Amino acid sequence: MSVFSNTRAVLLGLAGSAAFFLGPAKAQDVGAEFNAWKESFRARALSQGISPETYDREMADVEQVPRVLELNDKQPEFVKGVWAYLDTAVSERRISDGLNSHAANEALLDRIEAIYGVDKEVIVSIWGLESSYGSIMGDYDVLSSLATLGYTGRRASFGRSQLIGALRIIDKEYAERVQLKGSWAGAMGQTQFIPTTYLAHAVDHDGDGRRDLWSNLGDVFASTANYLSRSGYMANEPWGFEVDLPEGFNYAHADRAFRKPVAEWAAAGLTRANGTALIEDIDVNAAGYVIVPAGAHGPAFLVFSNFRAIMKYNNSTSYALGIGLLSDHIAGRAQPLVGEWPREDRPLSLDERKTLQTALSERGYDPGPVDGIIGAGTRKALRKWQTDHGLPADGYASATLLTLLLQS
Repeated sequence: MSVFSNTRAVLLGLAGSAAFFLGPAKAQDVGAEFNAWKESFRARALSQGISPETYDREMADVEQVPRVLELNDKQPEFVKGVWAYLDTAVSERRISDGLNSHAANEALLDRIEAIYGVDKEVIVSIWGLESSYGSIMGDYDVLSSLATLGYTGRRASFGRSQLIGALRIIDKEYAERVQLKGSWAGAMGQTQFIPTTYLAHAVDHDGDGRRDLWSNLGDVFASTANYLSRSGYMANEPWGFEVDLPEGFNYAHADRAFRKPVAEWAAAGLTRANGTALIEDIDVNAAGYVIVPAGAHGPAFLVFSNFRAIMKYNNSTSYALGIGLLSDHIAGRAQPLVGEWPREDRPLSLDERKTLQTALSERGYDPGPVDGIIGAGTRKALRKWQTDHGLPADGYASATLLTLLLQS
């Protein structure tokens, strides 16, 4: 090895340690404080049923992970437009791999679909988005990641509860420590369960005494289906579909608070985007609600209880839409979207979202805290401002909308 290569190797090794960032003395202090926290946390873990032997054995080599701290403290400056997310989630490669993965496991998926009443295409789609069909599961030591989060910071409560969950998985011999690899935030396996979700919903499909979400596809698929089933997923019902909204539609009604039977939406003038009647091949009493993920200038969808069940898996409209559209492709029923995404109208940065909230507040529309989070309060205030200024009240915060707001 050359002197340059040797020096580079040393630097790379240091880059992964606290000493590289903090200096040896400070890193030693942090290490001592972290070890003291581990010792103090022992009493809480034991009070919740973790055996002393498991805690002492498994926590002995748990270390603080600087990269986890960095990712935990990093608040995203920009948010992807839903179209950018879907470009990846429902890419040609993702569809092709999904079709191949579905075909390779069809018999197993058929059995699990029959047991849990969850469409196999949806199971495969979650598998695809969570781990690229098992190829990318994360390689962080889950105990170290969760202990790092639990020690300090904005997600300490989450980290501590999940750390106890991970220890319980080992204590109950559902999985071994070496298997507990995952994301920096503790999500594990081919469909990325956090420890408490694993304990509540993971299934030992083949009866071998383990709930193996890392290498046993029967356990992976059954656990995912079990989670969705318990979240309210209904067999043989649609997640949703693209719709064409009538002229003069009140975009304030594009909200989950306005759930109505299909018959009522049809009477209000909604049709399917492909031109067919809204009530075709569907229970007219099924209750759904309209979403416009990119506002009034993008596609609209009528979504149902299965969409809501998918959102319990991941509370993101973009994610649930990605699962729904990908599952349509895998099932062979996909149709091109008719509405076009407003790709030229970018989402707002963090600072711009705060500017929007401040501007709304200054104009007498209370958005709640100026925190850069476009939640229910901000959307309500934005819709009121849009209504007062003769704009579609879609509550969608974009760069174009911010410009109009600042000029008002």
